[in-house]
Amino acid sequence: MFKNFRKLWIALGVFVILSPLGLIATGTAFGEWGMDQLKEEIGFVPAGLSKFADLWQHVLLPDYAVPALGSSTAGSVIGYILSAVIGVALIVSVFAFFSKIVKD
Repeated sequence: MFKNFRKLWIALGVFVILSPLGLIATGTAFGEWGMDQLKEEIGFVPAGLSKFADLWQHVLLPDYAVPALGSSTAGSVIGYILSAVIGVALIVSVFAFFSKIVKD
């Protein structure tokens, strides 16, 4: 699997390493709004979202930071990279799972 998509894996790795560039961006990322920001952006909070608002209060990496490192810059950078690695691993796992099902 790695051999066939070598350039893709290299590009993906570069994006993971570059993910902390998001730390220097101003504002919030598109679609990562809290309930108050969402109401400002679109004028209301959809019922489905408000029903699950408390579900996202307890997450593994809040605000893309490692809680054990506090609010330090290192904690934010490591959290960003870790979030990218976890996200890529989940996506690759899902694609690998479905490609195995389709192959068989």
